[in-house]
Amino acid sequence: MGPLAGLTIIEIAGIGPGPFGAMLLADMGANVIRVERPTGGLFADQQTNPKLDVLNRNKRCIGVNLKDPAGVDTVLKLLEQADGLLEGNRPGVMERLGLGPDVCLERNPKLVYGRMTGWGQEGSFANEVGHDLNYTALSGALHAMGRAGEKPAIPLNLVSDFGGGGLMLAFGMVCALLEAKTSGKGQVVDAAMIDGAATLMASSFAAFQVGFWSDERGTNILDSGSHFYEVYETADNKYVTIASVEPQFYAALLEKLGEDAGPFQNQWDMAGWPAMKVKMEEIFKRKTRDEWNAFFDGADICYAPVLSMSEVRHHPHHQARGTFVDDGDVWQPAPAPRFSRTPGEIQRDPANLGEHSTEILQEFGFDDAEISAVIAAGAVKQA
Repeated sequence: MGPLAGLTIIEIAGIGPGPFGAMLLADMGANVIRVERPTGGLFADQQTNPKLDVLNRNKRCIGVNLKDPAGVDTVLKLLEQADGLLEGNRPGVMERLGLGPDVCLERNPKLVYGRMTGWGQEGSFANEVGHDLNYTALSGALHAMGRAGEKPAIPLNLVSDFGGGGLMLAFGMVCALLEAKTSGKGQVVDAAMIDGAATLMASSFAAFQVGFWSDERGTNILDSGSHFYEVYETADNKYVTIASVEPQFYAALLEKLGEDAGPFQNQWDMAGWPAMKVKMEEIFKRKTRDEWNAFFDGADICYAPVLSMSEVRHHPHHQARGTFVDDGDVWQPAPAPRFSRTPGEIQRDPANLGEHSTEILQEFGFDDAEISAVIAAGAVKQA
């Protein structure tokens, strides 16, 4: 059932970090009900296999026209019995729809109201448009990523959308839901991607202030500046990683390199790092990735091959742990983290638009006449 079984969360459908945060809650057993516009989401027409809409796994879906007062009233009635609401609109949108925090908390004082935005609910950028790359840039994280002399490297949309966004939102929701169990009072969770991205940089900011970290990217221990924390190309044009930071791991690396270890004796000779990296690049080009896998097998040097998306689920470690779930049609990461007694699981495929509308309304106490009326009026869509 998962550790969040018994909680009901109403998700106002959006894209990216909001659905991801709601997926995390649903994976852990929360009853997540996705409120989707009757015309469908942004990617509805592009979805060739609905099961690939993995951010909406483990959720049920009700189609609601939030521009119709009857649709808004339907959602408010759902919220009267819910534990939380989660939305990812720009500031002011929910208020204009009649579903702002004040209205919802008046209906249900115990409600936890989660808000996912890029810039936050206030601040000089609050009403500006943006995407992950913009938030990562303003947080200070993007500047630190990349190689010396090159422009910053784009870290997919993992930093702000998913790490600093959806994951922080889910964490904030769980914190507020736990507090509400004690206080009996709900509250608003303002999860801004810009805040989350900055929080992920906490240790880096501290290292910079004590002089351990340079503001010049690509010159530091963890940003490709060092020869012992790096990605190296192999003879077959694939890549491997070493992260031999601690002295015992570095010593093990030198031991494995044998007669090639001579140029690398002074690990912390930062002036010598560029030359040592050139030498290390030459060494790694001598073998294929698989040959390096065999060479370093069992050695305590902090080594791993770089796996492509087509390879990753087949790796023996992932196979042993069940990191990915593969039903023969769609493969996807299994719920994380893991629990010894109440594990999360994938219980249902992503729902079609309005697939559970009637079922959900019945569960929340709507009678047949009310259900027929809102569907006939177009306020609710039943697939």
